[in-house]
Amino acid sequence: MPVGTIALLTSVIILPWAFKFLWAPLVDVLRGQRWGRRAWIVAAQLLMGLTLLPLAFVDWQMSLGLLFVLLLVHAFAAATQDVAIDAWAISVTPRAQLGALNGWMQVGMLSGRWLFGAGFLLVAHVVADTVAVLAMIAVIWVTTVVVLLASEADDYATGERRPGVGERWQKFFTTLRTAFRSADTWLGILLALLAFAGFKAVGDIAGPFMVDRGLSSAGVGRFFTGALVAMIVGALLGGWLADRFGAQRAVGALVVLAAGVVFATSAAAVVTVGGHALVIAGLLGVYLCAGLLTAAAYALFMRLTDPRLGATQFSAYMGAINGCEAWAGFTAGQLAERFDYPVGFVVVAAVSLLALPLLWRLRMSSR
Repeated sequence: MPVGTIALLTSVIILPWAFKFLWAPLVDVLRGQRWGRRAWIVAAQLLMGLTLLPLAFVDWQMSLGLLFVLLLVHAFAAATQDVAIDAWAISVTPRAQLGALNGWMQVGMLSGRWLFGAGFLLVAHVVADTVAVLAMIAVIWVTTVVVLLASEADDYATGERRPGVGERWQKFFTTLRTAFRSADTWLGILLALLAFAGFKAVGDIAGPFMVDRGLSSAGVGRFFTGALVAMIVGALLGGWLADRFGAQRAVGALVVLAAGVVFATSAAAVVTVGGHALVIAGLLGVYLCAGLLTAAAYALFMRLTDPRLGATQFSAYMGAINGCEAWAGFTAGQLAERFDYPVGFVVVAAVSLLALPLLWRLRMSSR
């Protein structure tokens, strides 16, 4: 397909992820004894599989309109599932284990992304597209069984009066107003807009950066496989650090570490003309920091979230992280085009350090 068509498709199907906070309140309000967060997850996963099923039997290039519609509905269901899973995790996980939980959630996400992305590309010459799509559907629906077997505490005890929908909406908006009148909520949103900037900027243009430095396509492919491993190791370690030393303290230290690694990698790119070993090592360090900071920061955002607003408030933080990726990647790309890659990396990483006073304010507030 033309690159423009692929770019359009990618832009369209990411919209539900960017705007999922608009319908996240439904997950918080429309739940009770028979329909809880688990029901939202199961319904979303069933729809995710159903939207992929026709793609196993049609010619994608001859059915572009159908492809767009099916993947857009799939993305809507997947974003809703993500909202419900995060809200469920916030409601049932002991606060002292939120770091470990987010570390393992990152491991699952990264492994699945590799398996159905680069993993299938490695065997594409022997596995038909139909087999790939059916395998993806099978994984989605098999994991639904795991969700059904998990226990979920009822929102209302047996025999207890269940509030009507109107009463629940009123209660929800009262809680929401309280949360968004809190300075901590807005500090968290600002933190999400800044803290991830350093590694987001590098991650968005790492591929073109390595190609422009003369690295082969095979070398780029091997690098991103190593980057996946680095992020998994970082996620597990970052979750442990958040539980062991406190999420705020861990995030502050990791923001500084990530910026320092980006600075060092940029310096290596400036001083090394031939060879890639030092720059590649630095980039792997950036991806390690990405795993570390993501797990620790997600644990912090879950702690800042009122469990009664698990879907809505946490989705606001995730939306701010998407905003961080947007401005950081755009800014780094523009600076790299006008000056050089290291300039873009260093400037954006320096801006990420503005997250430190926000973390200090949060620590003072929690005390």
